[in-house]
Amino acid sequence: MEQSVKPKKKRKFITPKTAPYIFIAPAVLLFVIFTLYPVISSLILSFQRTTGGVTEFAGLANYIRLFNDPLFYKALSNTFIILIIQVPIMLTLAVILAVFMNSALLKMRGFFRVAFFMPAITALVAYAIIFMILLDENYGIVNYMLNLLGFDSIAWLNDPFWAKVSLIIAVTWRWTGYNMVIFLAGLQNISSSLYEAASIDGAGKIRQFFSITLPQLKPIFLFTFVLSTIGTLQLFDEPFILTGGGPNNSTLTISLYLYMNGFRYFDFNYASAIAYVLVIIIAILSWLQMKVVGDKE
Repeated sequence: MEQSVKPKKKRKFITPKTAPYIFIAPAVLLFVIFTLYPVISSLILSFQRTTGGVTEFAGLANYIRLFNDPLFYKALSNTFIILIIQVPIMLTLAVILAVFMNSALLKMRGFFRVAFFMPAITALVAYAIIFMILLDENYGIVNYMLNLLGFDSIAWLNDPFWAKVSLIIAVTWRWTGYNMVIFLAGLQNISSSLYEAASIDGAGKIRQFFSITLPQLKPIFLFTFVLSTIGTLQLFDEPFILTGGGPNNSTLTISLYLYMNGFRYFDFNYASAIAYVLVIIIAILSWLQMKVVGDKE
């Protein structure tokens, strides 16, 4: 008696169990190639040295060189000076603007919100070149206006002090509107019942601002402060285009110093060490900000 042979079922590659993995596979692959691999490769590079085209293990030599490099400390101090001055000014302006933009008394609020946010989406190179033209010592409109008011011209981009001031002005102009939008979203999430109860209790607008608005915006402050700190520590475009790190390295930032070592002097090993020290600094500062300003829970 012949036994009937059941045809083998074809094993399906795409099943309800495998479909999620297949869909996320391209994203995971791109992450591994363009993020994870460079991170690991950079870490390995930071422990190597390249001499005459030959790469060899160098241990902590790049890090020891880094901590004995006066130019690194110069770049670090420049970055922290800009951070300490620029970030508080920018966030204060952003809060004030957000309160005005949230006011029901202001007409054309949509227009003003877009106008203040526009610098954040302006091309970096374009706005940096415009600042170069505005701040030109001989032909810039800023010095022209100062001369009309009876003041002497200022070497905005050629004096060590004023070059830093120029960078702070440029970065503040670009990112204040961006932070304003974040604060505006926070303001619109504050319950109006809090203000109504405060009004019934006789609290004025200023008292309401300090007793309700600012405490309610605490998580937004933490978020913007951490983001702004990270952004300032990675400051590159403005010093690269406006001042090139000068005069006399007065506007040399850590990111610009990293770029110069990597892509101008082709010392990728040393540049990788700078990058990892920068990552550690950013991680420590972010952790400190979360511990100091953030809620315990």
